[in-house]
Amino acid sequence: MRDPVYYSGSAQFFDTHAHIYDRKFETSGISTEEILQRCKASGITSVLIPADSEETSRIAVDMANKYDGYDGVALYASVGVHPHEAKTYTKDTEEYLRNALEVRRTQKIMALGEIGLDYYYDLSERSVQREVFEKQLELAYEYDVPIILHERDATGDSLDILRRFYKEGRMRSLPGVCHCCSCSLEASQELVKMGFYIGFDGPLTFKNNKKTPEVALNTPWDRIVIETDSPYLTPEPNRGLINEPCHVAFVCAKLAEIKGVTIDEAAQITYDNGKKLYGVN
Repeated sequence: MRDPVYYSGSAQFFDTHAHIYDRKFETSGISTEEILQRCKASGITSVLIPADSEETSRIAVDMANKYDGYDGVALYASVGVHPHEAKTYTKDTEEYLRNALEVRRTQKIMALGEIGLDYYYDLSERSVQREVFEKQLELAYEYDVPIILHERDATGDSLDILRRFYKEGRMRSLPGVCHCCSCSLEASQELVKMGFYIGFDGPLTFKNNKKTPEVALNTPWDRIVIETDSPYLTPEPNRGLINEPCHVAFVCAKLAEIKGVTIDEAAQITYDNGKKLYGVN
């Protein structure tokens, strides 16, 4: 296997979506300390660790608090239930989320997510996914916290639900981010009008991907953040290797190319956007 390539410039980056607790790292022999050391070496100074279940919510929060500041990397967390895990959502789960959101600032919890709909795998019944999505949207509004939206092959139903909350005034002015955006240009523009940020990941760099670069080109700079979705979706030039936050620089480089700016400019803009989205200094 070829040696990985890492960014060696001077820019500062915020990876707004990295599952650095994922077992793939452990089975690959990659420690959390190594991940954060490579962050420092590659200019990644902030990372948000998203959750997808009650179990990983607890893990993400513990990790963000345990490792925050390691090698100069600021860590943040989210809590929430992914559509794959919607079938596991119970009253006890909701109680956990409420308790976590009550103390979110002291526990470095900056968002509710990933939440949404996934009709590609259908690991939970679609009706259950919709119900759990709406319950968590209600929590996000009640506790004034941004969401991390997961949407795959469910754009119509996702937008229908979001439109209703938006029209009813039950959505923050900065409602959250459409994580790893794969929807159409039209759908992304509607999300931006609602106040959402759009998150771009490794697929932006894939040579056979024509749709996502078009979305990036037409998304206003003040609504763009960059992500890795580690350990998945490794960008070029490291496809085939396990993904880490240190690879977010390559997503940023592609974004800069599409937008016609320098990587330093793109890095600064997306860094500031990530901080604003999650309300951190």
